[in-house]
Amino acid sequence: MTLHTSISPEEAADRLAIRQLVDAYAHCADRRDARGQMNLFTTDTVFQVFMDSRVAEPTQVLHGREALAPVFDNLNTYQATTHFNGQSTVEVDGDTATGESYCIAHHLTVTGETRTLMVASIRYLDTFRKQDGAWLFAERKLMVDWTDTRPSSP
Repeated sequence: MTLHTSISPEEAADRLAIRQLVDAYAHCADRRDARGQMNLFTTDTVFQVFMDSRVAEPTQVLHGREALAPVFDNLNTYQATTHFNGQSTVEVDGDTATGESYCIAHHLTVTGETRTLMVASIRYLDTFRKQDGAWLFAERKLMVDWTDTRPSSP
């Protein structure tokens, strides 16, 4: 990670746009906007899920924007979710960038009178591409560092 003492206005604008992209992903997830979430990715994207970040091989690999629909639609199995984005790092290189961002994701399940909360600590390892002036995810690795599942009160 490079610490910057000064950056150009163009790089500042790129960094802000990338952070807005990361936040838009969480926003769409919590509103069950699968199509909006998919539109944040390049058409040739690669999305990898690592349900255990300590394992070298991904649990799931999806190729192409349209392949993301079932993954994002799966959020409908929860009563509610809250994805809270934390710190992030970004390295911009022209029309490409790489980054890592942290997220604490809350997933509430309600079955009859039973409420269960699953909390996941997630890191996203991203490659971004600027297309037609907009930053998109070209590759996203979802790394689950840990989860905690417990009863939730009403």
